[in-house]
Amino acid sequence: MSQKPGKFLLLAGLIFLAVTLSALAQDLSKRFTASDYFNFEYVSDPQISPDGKKIIYVRNFADAMSDKFYSNLWIINFDGSGNRPLTSGLYHDGSPCWSPDGTQFIYVSDRDGKPQIYKYWLDLGQSALLTNLLFPPMGICWSPDGKQIAYSSLVLAAPRTIAPPPPLPPGAQTAPPAKIIDRIMYRFDGIGYIPGYLHIFVIPAEGGTPRQLTSGNFNHPDYYSREIAWTPDGKFIILSANRRENSEVEILDNEVYEISLTDGSIKALTNRKGPDSSPVVSPDGKFIAYLGFDDRYQGHQTTQLYVMNRDGSGPRAVTKSLDRDVSRVNWANDGKVLYFCYDEKGTSYIAYTTLDGKIKQLTGGIGDGRVAYGSGGSYSIAPGGNFAFSLTKPDHPSDIAVGTVLNPKARIITGVNDDILAFKKLGGVEEIWYTSSVDGRKIQGWILKPPDFDPTKKYPLILEIHGGPFASYGDYFDIEKELLASSGYVVLYTNPRGSTSYGEEFANLIHHSYPGDDFYDLNCGVDAVIQKGYIDENNLFVTGGSGGGVLTCWMIGRTNRFRAAAPLYPVINWYSWVLTSDVSGVGVKYWFPGFPWDNVEHFEKRSLLSVVKNVKTPTMIITGEQDFRCPMSESEQYYMALKLLGIEAVLVRFPDESHGIMARPSHHLSKMMHIIAWFDQHKSKK
Repeated sequence: MSQKPGKFLLLAGLIFLAVTLSALAQDLSKRFTASDYFNFEYVSDPQISPDGKKIIYVRNFADAMSDKFYSNLWIINFDGSGNRPLTSGLYHDGSPCWSPDGTQFIYVSDRDGKPQIYKYWLDLGQSALLTNLLFPPMGICWSPDGKQIAYSSLVLAAPRTIAPPPPLPPGAQTAPPAKIIDRIMYRFDGIGYIPGYLHIFVIPAEGGTPRQLTSGNFNHPDYYSREIAWTPDGKFIILSANRRENSEVEILDNEVYEISLTDGSIKALTNRKGPDSSPVVSPDGKFIAYLGFDDRYQGHQTTQLYVMNRDGSGPRAVTKSLDRDVSRVNWANDGKVLYFCYDEKGTSYIAYTTLDGKIKQLTGGIGDGRVAYGSGGSYSIAPGGNFAFSLTKPDHPSDIAVGTVLNPKARIITGVNDDILAFKKLGGVEEIWYTSSVDGRKIQGWILKPPDFDPTKKYPLILEIHGGPFASYGDYFDIEKELLASSGYVVLYTNPRGSTSYGEEFANLIHHSYPGDDFYDLNCGVDAVIQKGYIDENNLFVTGGSGGGVLTCWMIGRTNRFRAAAPLYPVINWYSWVLTSDVSGVGVKYWFPGFPWDNVEHFEKRSLLSVVKNVKTPTMIITGEQDFRCPMSESEQYYMALKLLGIEAVLVRFPDESHGIMARPSHHLSKMMHIIAWFDQHKSKK
C-alpha cells in the first residue's frame, strides 16, 4: 500500500529532527556540565622522598552523597610507576611529611573523629595514631634525627569575665553565657571565633605526651606563616611570630625567632619594621633563609628572599633583581642554592638563585587546578635534585609532574582526570594583550571559548574579575570558568592594574585608589574581545568574587553596557568593612591612609554606594552567611540600596559558608549554577 507524498515528507522530517536532536544531545553531553563536578579530582602537596625515588601526594575529591570534600594519600614512583593509594575512605588525610631516612612518614587525618597526627610505615603498610589533640595540628615536621615531631596547635586562652553569673535557683536551666571579646582579631574567616593562640609542641616520634614550648598571648607561628623549621643539630626550632605588644595593630610586623628545645627560651633573630617569615635553615646550619620586605604601608610590597647568618647577623636580600613575590623556599643540599616559586605574568614558576642573586627559571605551570590562580600549587625537591610539583594547564586540570635540576622539563606522571577528559571537551583558551584607554598600559588577559567554538557565530560574553585585589589570573584550569564556557559563554578574565606578577609599580597603581582606573582596564578588555567579531554586543555580562565583586559593582556603577551582573561576596562600604572584617588592620594601614573618621572623603569616594545611583543593571549578589572577610552585611547594604532605587536585584545567601563559598560541594556548585541561570534569564532574545 503506497503512502501519500505529504505523509512521507512529514515522517522523513520527524526522523531527521530526531536524529539531529540525538546528535545535539550527544554533543552537549561531551561538554562539562554540573553533573560532572563531583567527578573531578585535584592533586596537591607532593612530597618527594629523601632519595628522590618516591612521591607522596594528596588526592582531593568531592563526595555527592555526604556533600563534603575529602582527601586521601597516594604514592607514586618518580618514573611514574607504582601509583597506588596509601589511605582511603571519606576522610581528610593530608600534610604528608617524610622521615629523614625515608622509611616512614607522618600525616594529619580526622579518621578517628578529630584531626590528629599519624605515622605510616612503608614496609608494613600500616598507620598508627600518635596524638589525641583537642585542636588540629599544623606545620608537622620531623627533627633531623627522626626522634621527635614538632607541630603547632591552638591553646585555649582563659576566658575573660567581667560580671559574675546571674543568681539562679539550683537546677535552673540556663542559657549559654555571654561571650566577652577583647581582641581586635577575635575571629578569622574559615576558622570562626578564635578561643586562644597557636603554640609549638614536640612529641616523641613513637607518640607520647606533647611538650609545649611556647606560651603567651601570641601566635607561634603567626597565622600568615605556619612553617616550622629545625636546626640541623636538633637543638632549636626556627619560626616566624609577631610578639609585639601592638601585634594586632601592626599585623605584619613579625620576626624570625629561635626556640630552645632545652628550656623553651625564645630569642629574636631579626628586628626590622616589616614581615620576616617562612624561615628555612641551611643543611649545614650556617644560614637561615626567610621572606619579607621593609614595610612602607603600601597596598602591595614585593616579598623578597633574604639570607642571614644563623645568629641573625648579616641579613641581605638575594632576589632584588626579580621584582616579583617569592614564596615556598627550599635549600639545595650543598647550601649554595635556594629554590623558590614566583609568578610571572600570571604563571607560577619554580626557580633557583645563588646566594649572590643569580636566578635561573626551572619550570612553570605550578597550580592545583581548582582556580585560575597559580599560587595554589606546591612543590618539593630532594637532596639529589629530583623535584615534584602539582601542575595545571587550561586543558589539564590537575596532576603530579616531575623534573630534575639538570633536566627541568616537566614530565606528567599521573592522570587523575583522564577518565573524564577522554569523553569531555574543554573550552579553548587564547591569551590576549590589549591597551588600556586611561594611560596606554598593556593589559594581559585570557579568553576561554565554549567547546566547538565557531568564530563565524555570535556568543554572549562574561567578564570575570579576580579578587585580591593584589593577585593574578593565569592560563590555568578553572572549574568555575569551564562551567560558564560549557554553558555557551565566552569568558574573559584579565589582570588589570593592581594585579601581581607584573612588578611592584604596576600593582601599586591602585594604592589608595581602589576601585578606580581599573574600570578602564576591564572595560577596554571587553572592547578588545568584541573587536574579534564573535561577541554578541547585546549580551554582555559581568561577575567576580571578593575584590572581583567590588569591581563588578564598580563596573555597573560606571556603565550600563552589561545586561546583568553577579557580584560575589563584595565589599560595598569601606567604612563599615574596616570595622567588621577579620583583616581590619590591612584596610586602615595599607589600603587607606588611616581611620575612616579621619578620612571620610577618601572612604566615601571609593565606596560602591557612591555610584550605586547610576546602576540600571539587574544584579544578583551572592554571599556566605559566615563570611568574616567581607561580612554579609556588605552584600545586604548593596542589595537594599538597589531595591530602594527600584533596580531588579536578588540576594542569594549560603548558610554556614565563609569567604569563597567552598565549604560544601553543593554550595560551590550552586553558586556557579546561580550565576549561569541569572545570566541566561537576562539574555537578549534579539
